[in-house]
Amino acid sequence: MKGIMGRKVGMTQVFNAEGLVVPVTVIEVEPNVVAQIKTVETDGYNAVQIGFDTLREKNVNKPLKGHFEKAGVSAKRKLQEFRVENPADFTIGQEIKADLFEAGEKVDITGVSKGKGFQGVIKRHNQSRGPETHGSRYHRRPGSMGASSYPAKVFKGKKLPGHMGAVQVTVQNLEVVKVDIERNALLVKGAVPGPRKGLVTIKQTIKQGK
Repeated sequence: MKGIMGRKVGMTQVFNAEGLVVPVTVIEVEPNVVAQIKTVETDGYNAVQIGFDTLREKNVNKPLKGHFEKAGVSAKRKLQEFRVENPADFTIGQEIKADLFEAGEKVDITGVSKGKGFQGVIKRHNQSRGPETHGSRYHRRPGSMGASSYPAKVFKGKKLPGHMGAVQVTVQNLEVVKVDIERNALLVKGAVPGPRKGLVTIKQTIKQGK
């Protein structure tokens, strides 16, 4: 399983070999650094811990400071593990860059979606509105809450107004259109969750689609 972390720069468009416009999301991949290697013998499973986004030393707590000093790497803001088959392929302090992936590969991208605050059922759940005229007092409200004396309650999971967005979202099976080695960036076809400058995780896809 290949994986790397990056920041969403924004969206643009490029032309493919057939001359067709392809919408792409640009993801800047600051070099990820291997901070720890885990093996079946020592931890019960094979994985590598990757650090991303340099953090000033004064903002690092003591446990993390000791962790980074043991690895001999500079402090990182974000740490994440990726399961691997052969941890011997990695060394502590190794830099992992955008060339980990190739054009044409399929990836799964995880990020935190844009927060939209408190929203009603029309925006949050795509429900339809009521009549606007003829004395109607039902416009954008969620509708009936129950049926007379039975069940005399609102069932769990009913779609109601509430907090929308700011949740972890994974978009699967996106195509890597281009790998820009000079700028250390990936161009991925389609939209990626999160705002500009939002942190995203790019992994080798687990579902091969068309």
